[in-house]
Parts: sequence; C-alpha cells; structure tokens
Amino acid sequence: MDQTKQEEEYGYDLFPERNKGKFKKGSIAESLFTFNHKCQVMLQFAMETSKYERCVLSSARSTVFKDRHFSCEECDGTVSGGFDAASSQIVLCQNNIHQQSHMNRVVTHELIHAFDHCRAHVDWFNNFRHLACSEIRAANLSGDCSFSNEVARFNFGLKQHHQECVRGRALRSILAVRKISRQEAEKIVDEVFDTCFNDHAPFGRIPHGNKDARFAYRDYKNRDRYYANL
Repeated sequence: MDQTKQEEEYGYDLFPERNKGKFKKGSIAESLFTFNHKCQVMLQFAMETSKYERCVLSSARSTVFKDRHFSCEECDGTVSGGFDAASSQIVLCQNNIHQQSHMNRVVTHELIHAFDHCRAHVDWFNNFRHLACSEIRAANLSGDCSFSNEVARFNFGLKQHHQECVRGRALRSILAVRKISRQEAEKIVDEVFDTCFNDHAPFGRIPHGNKDARFAYRDYKNRDRYYANL
C-alpha cells in the first residue's frame, strides 16, 4: 500500500503535520502564526486542574510526559484531536480548540484511547471492533455526551439519550478515520456496544460532572487501602 493511500485508510490525512509541519516545532514562526502557544497553555491547565485527566494519568501503566506524549498541531477542520498509536502520542488540533472546556474534553477523550492502548493489546489498524470499543468508551467517559454539551448542540431526548449520543459519536469517529461503509460501522458498534459502554475504567463510573470526577479520583487514590483490607 502506498503512503498516500495508507494515510487515507488510517485517517492520517486529517493530521497533515504528522508527516511534515508548515513551521518548525518550537520556532518563533509557529508561535506567531498559529494557535500553538494558546494550545500549550490550555493543555497545561487541563493537566494540572482537571480530575478527569489526573485520574487517567494516574492510572496509566507508564509515565506520561507533556512534551513527549502530546503534540499541538494544525489539523483538518473536521477533527479536534486524535491518538496516534504508532507513536503513542496524542494530537491536539490547535486550530480547532479555542475554549478550555473543549480542551478538557478532547484531552480526556484521547487519554481514554491512550489508557486502552496501555492496558490492552488494541489492534488499532486491523481490528475494527477494538477501535469501536475504545471510541465508545471515550465518548462515554470524556464528557462528550454530557447534558450541558447536548443542550448546547440542541440535541434533546429522554429515553436513553446518553447511550444514543455515545453510539452516534463513536460511529462518526470510526467513519472519519476508516474507509468502511456506514452500515458496516453501525454493525460493528452494535456488536460491542453493551460491553464497552459498561466498561468505566479507570473512573469506575460515568463521570457526568466534576462531582463524579472527584469521587472517581478519590476512589482510585484509595484503591490500595481497599484491596489491602480484603
């Protein structure tokens, strides 16, 4: 498979700077003519203040370094971030993330993918069920489908609205990065949905808000004390 076709097959065409950036990383031109500095500041704030991020980072089997495992880049206008399994790096789309709340959600979403990458043998490139499962978990646990975000999108529903939001966002994520039919993607999502939707690691619950995030982080910090008493 030639490089261009492979990039399209795996969604790398949405992240053009993965191959060759317009500006040299860390250069003055990058700071002046892109949103890179703003992206870096929001990322730092998210990592220092959000209990969502702290919980996932604390659960990772390996140390996470901001400069090594995160990269603020220019992306296609349709995406906000991505997890590059080939380099174990999270891409944050500096041209599409302009609010701190959005940054927090994207970082959490992509950290869920990184967490899955660390804890399981995920075959991102060849097993669509693995990809679908991680997309379901990321949509479910990152706050993508929170009530406030859905209201802001003018999406309303009563019966299992959260589940339908998670299903829809997972489906869109798969179709964005893999060249498969919508019918095939829907079938894959349906096959793994119940199991993956009910997998709440590392939070132990669906964190609907900051209160849930605090409880999840507290439970994680106290896990050794709990298991020591068994």
